[in-house]
Parts: sequence; C-alpha cells; structure tokens
Amino acid sequence: MLLEHWKKKPNAPSSLRITYFDIHKGSSNLFKYSAVKEKQRFLTDVLHEVMLLDGLASSHPVSQEVQQATDIDRVFDWIAYKKGAALIRMLANFMGHSVFQMGLQDYLTIHKYGNAARKDLWNTLSEALKKVGKFVNIQEVMDQWTLQMGYPVITIKGNETAENIVGISQEHFIYDLDVKTKDRGLGNNSYLWQIPLTIAVGNTSHISSEAIIWVSNKSEHHRIASLNEGNWLLGNINQTGYFRVNYDIRNWRLLIDQLMRNHKVISVSNRAGLIDDAFNLARAGYLPQNIPLEIIRYLSKEKEFLPWHAASRALYPLDKLLDRTENYNIFNEYILRQVASMYLKLGWPTNNLDKSFVQASYQHEELRREVIMLACSFGNKHCHQQAATLISDWISSNRNRIPLNVRDIVYCTGVSLMDEDVWEFIWMKFHSTTAVSEKKILLEALTCSDDRNLLNRLLNLSLNSEVVLDQDAIDVIIHVARNPHGRDLAWKFFREKWKILNARYGEALFMNSKLISGVTEFLNTESELNELKNFIKTYEEGSAASFSRAVETVEANVRWQMLYKEELFQWLRKSLAH
Repeated sequence: MLLEHWKKKPNAPSSLRITYFDIHKGSSNLFKYSAVKEKQRFLTDVLHEVMLLDGLASSHPVSQEVQQATDIDRVFDWIAYKKGAALIRMLANFMGHSVFQMGLQDYLTIHKYGNAARKDLWNTLSEALKKVGKFVNIQEVMDQWTLQMGYPVITIKGNETAENIVGISQEHFIYDLDVKTKDRGLGNNSYLWQIPLTIAVGNTSHISSEAIIWVSNKSEHHRIASLNEGNWLLGNINQTGYFRVNYDIRNWRLLIDQLMRNHKVISVSNRAGLIDDAFNLARAGYLPQNIPLEIIRYLSKEKEFLPWHAASRALYPLDKLLDRTENYNIFNEYILRQVASMYLKLGWPTNNLDKSFVQASYQHEELRREVIMLACSFGNKHCHQQAATLISDWISSNRNRIPLNVRDIVYCTGVSLMDEDVWEFIWMKFHSTTAVSEKKILLEALTCSDDRNLLNRLLNLSLNSEVVLDQDAIDVIIHVARNPHGRDLAWKFFREKWKILNARYGEALFMNSKLISGVTEFLNTESELNELKNFIKTYEEGSAASFSRAVETVEANVRWQMLYKEELFQWLRKSLAH
C-alpha cells in the first residue's frame, strides 16, 4: 500500500516544509470569492504584498518620468499598480468616501474629451474638500506619497512623566537597516510624509471611536484622551494607511493580552494588520523577535479567515529563512502548537453519500483550507495521514474524489511524503489531463518532492516546450527554489541555463523579474550572496534593477541570520519548555 510506504519514510515532517507555503504563494485560489471577501482580502493580497517590495532600498516612486518606450515595462510593475491602489484607498478614507467620489465625478466631468495631469486630480479633490468645509492641500500631501519611494514606520511611545501624552515619530521603513549607512540618500533622514494616522484607545471590553492625527514632522507629541495606565492604543485603524505602526513594548504587551482575553474588541482588519506589522517589524529589526510569535498564540480562538491568512503570509518568509537550519524543528513545533486546536475543530471537507463535496459557507471553507495548509506544511500527523489516504484512494480506484478546494494541498503533501511511484502517477496525470487549472496544480505538486534526482529531472524537463509550456517553466524553477531540498539545485540551474532563460524571457521584463526574484529571494548564506554577486559581474545585459533588488534581499536575509536567528531560537526553546 502507498500509505505504508509513507509510514516507513523517515523525517516526513521536515521533508514537507514546502507544502503549504509554495502551493499557497504560487497557485490561484480555487474559490471564486464574493465581492465582500475580495474587498477584505485587499489587505493581504495587495497592501501586505506590495509593502514587502516597497520596503527595499531598491524600490522606486509610483510616479516616474518615461523618457523612451523601453521605460514603460520598467515603470508599470506592482509598485505602480498595487501601491497606487493602496494610496487611493488611503486618500478615500481620510477624505471620506462620499467626498472622494464627488471629487472624482467632478474630475471626470471637467476633463472629459481632454488630457489631464496628476496635479489636475489633486486640485479637483482639494476643491471637493473645500465644498464640505475642509481645507487640505491634496497635492502637497499626495506628492510625498507618489514622488518618494517607500513608506514610513510610525512609532508611538507613551510618556512616563506626562499622563495622556504620547510621542509619535516617523522614519523610512527599510528591511535592511545597514543600507541606510551605505546610501547617503537613505541615511540623511530626508524622507518625510504627511501621515493621516487614525488612532483609538481601548481596554478589555471596549474600543473608542477613531480620531485622526496628521503627523508631519520627524517627531511630535500629542495628547490622547482616556489614555490611562490600563488602556492600550491602536494606530492605523483597519489598516487604511500605507504605513506600519510600532509601539513601545508595554503597549505591545497590552495588545497581546487583549487578543488573548477578547480578540473581538479589535476589528478583524486590525487583527490582521497587527500580525503583519509585527512580523515585518521584527524581520527588519525594529521589534524583538518574540513579539510576533506571541501575537499568534491567540489564533486558536480566531474564527475569521483574514487574520489566519495574514499570519500564514507573514510566516512564509520567516519559514524560508529557517527551513535549512539545524534547529528548524523548534520553530516547526511552535507553529504546530498554534495550529493544532483549530485544525481539530475544523477538520477536513466531507462528502455526501453520493461522494459529492459538502459545501459549507465560503468563509468557513476558506478558513478551513488555510488551517489545513498550515497543519500539513508543519507536519501535523493527522493531516499527513489524511492527505496520503486521499492520494492512495485516487491511485487504487482511479477516481479522484479529493475535494477541489484542497487538491493542491493533498497533491503536494502526497508527493513530498510518499514514494517515487506517487511522483510518477502525478506526472502521468499532468500529461493526460486537458484542464488547464488542474494541469497547473499537478505541475506545481511535482516540485514538492524531497528527492533531488526527481527535482533535477523536472528542472531539465522544464526547458522542453513540448513538455512544459514556456510560461509555466518559470513557476517550476521558482517552486523548486522554494523547496528547501531543491533551493541550491534551482539556483545552480538558473546560473547554468541563464543564457537560455534570458533569451526566452528577457524581453518580457515582468517575467524575467519574477524569475530572478523567485530563485534568489530565499538565499540566505554568505556563500550564496557571494555567488549571486559574482554571477552578476559576468552578466552585463538588462535586468539590472531586478538583480539589484535580489542582492539587497539576500543581504537582508544574511543580516537577519547573523543578528536575530539565535535570539529567535532562544525564545522558542524557553517557550516550548513551559
């Protein structure tokens, strides 16, 4: 039996470290989600995603001059689209949606049948605010957000000597803080934004209405009503602003305590925002490494999808920083503990007597999928067994009864846990199926193997256009690179086949950038950094911006390993001992 092969296979949990993250990051969600949920997922799929890219020193402003046609591909990337969308969302929120809509209508009416520049929009929106008695120079505010790259981190600290007074400061958020010392432009503290900071004060059972503070200076002091010793402060309500918020440790502790006692006092969006901010602040060194891991302890009580989704996306880069370390099992065990109870509560999708899938509510199914992904990825034994059983049933009956919304998880888990026969079975199904979406999932599942010979075979086959479509070959290489068993293989393959890959994708800058980023983003040793730099020296053609981002990302990874890895493991050891 195939299931028996899996039971005998050693080190199954560690071999499956890629299951959740790489399927999740690469595949489209099999659900068609409603407009309400799609709007909610703006936080994780747009805002959180682009802030990762925009936190690099190699980022660029939303608005850039285009001198020649070749500049167009360079300008229209995720910074332009996703950051642009996030800034419009922030603008609409601080203006008020009805006023913003009125301003847009005026703008379209005034400039119909004609051309318009950026300042025309800002001026029309300023006029709309004047009509309701508000006076904000929109151009002055928004030029700072569109003509400067990056975004700020706001730090809010309580004043120990004066009650109800807080200090609020802003600085340019950068993942690799060492870059500020190397780059005069980043280190001269010239970056400044006018920031619409919304705040609220809360306690164990209540949160106040939000108020807005405009932060325009590097450092300011503000009086906050009702901020007594037992209350906590929350900034950037519902994460409508395009910035991160940090607090003093005392306030972080109060927020963690609140989440553990009664998380519903804090909105779903803010719970997701706190998780994302904490993980990214810790990754950049603005916050102790234990704070984000303490925050996710409350997830065993969390029944909403969005905070779980934010947590899994935030865990992704941390997992990849650790997945080749000798102490990875400590991190693995800690995450498993946080997931275990919710996994037991939700279980797996069930079938009717006629074997058709029992569809629960959209929200429930999406949450269940997220938790199953995490459980299988980090080695939950029941999750592994369930996936292996479903694969075995498919092979023995030749009928695929695996629920559609967890097929990618099950395929990847089966390939990782079970023997080579399962890989060959999935490979055969990949060739025989005509459904495009199913073909993509099957191909990505093949990259989940921990057999390096199979991974090398797949990499070489990816360049055969008759076997793997040109546009899918990039995903194969990237997914092998995300597999800790194949990261060095994909990196070596990328360098050896660069001339072929660049000839194929070089003119499609977006695809080339995706490939370069995907293969290099989780390299994290000094030797890998040197290999990258040496490779770039021998390569003198285009894609300079993509390689520059790659170097900065790997330098930040190496810096984190050197400064924070042991701090994280020390805390995890103490936490697991209790």
